[in-house]
Amino acid sequence: METYTCTVCDWVYDPQIGDPDCGIEPGINFENLPDDWVCPICGAGKDAFES
Repeated sequence: METYTCTVCDWVYDPQIGDPDCGIEPGINFENLPDDWVCPICGAGKDAFES
């Protein structure tokens, strides 16, 4: 599973961890996150992330 990094604040989305604070379970690939999901640190949208 590939990680994605926020280009605004450098927070890393790791699908093995998910985003439990936002209700995203481990095992969810970045591509499968809801379209309205945002970085939990800075609020940037999915389009601000790079693999």
